[in-house]
Amino acid sequence: MHTESRCLVCGPVPPLHVPEHIGPEIVSSVVERISAGGATTPIWCPWPLPPGWTLTGVAWAGDDRTGVRATVVACAGPEPLGGGPADVVFVAEEPGVGLGTRFAGLSGPDPGPQLTEALRDPGPRHPEHVATAKVRAGGHPTPLWLVNSSTDRSAYAGEARGMWLHAIAWPASAGHLLAEQVVLHDLTEWTPPELVYGAPSPYLHGKA
Repeated sequence: MHTESRCLVCGPVPPLHVPEHIGPEIVSSVVERISAGGATTPIWCPWPLPPGWTLTGVAWAGDDRTGVRATVVACAGPEPLGGGPADVVFVAEEPGVGLGTRFAGLSGPDPGPQLTEALRDPGPRHPEHVATAKVRAGGHPTPLWLVNSSTDRSAYAGEARGMWLHAIAWPASAGHLLAEQVVLHDLTEWTPPELVYGAPSPYLHGKA
């Protein structure tokens, strides 16, 4: 018997709470949940949204005992290279949670070992150079490095506000969106009333 949620592979994990629908009232309730518990976990959302993109989901991981330890925002829109629809999930999490690696299709709690390899990048003129994503989180330049993932997606990871920041994109080519200077805004600070909402993300509801 265990009092905590458990993964058969990873052991104890904070439970993931995914609202069935998405809309301004859902976002407001998640923000209130985080604020009421005194958590400082940001909810990173692209703002302004890229042209044609919508907010398709928001979720959080944790329980009454541990508090909120991770948040997730899902967005969908046209694939940057013109190949059809695309989805991107942004995860902010404390070390050891493992939610970002789960969406990337990997095992293990953190991307640390992969980032260590990425930081040994030989440089932009080298054929094995790994480009960083151009992201601003909370007004600060925030590099994200390409890390391993399942072949149907691309995954980037970095650090913002002392927490892991992950961006996972489907299909893999949708990761090119992150080369367009995406600006991430923390919805716990202010939720733009102009946010556009779309159909609930299948990647928050078990497809990932």
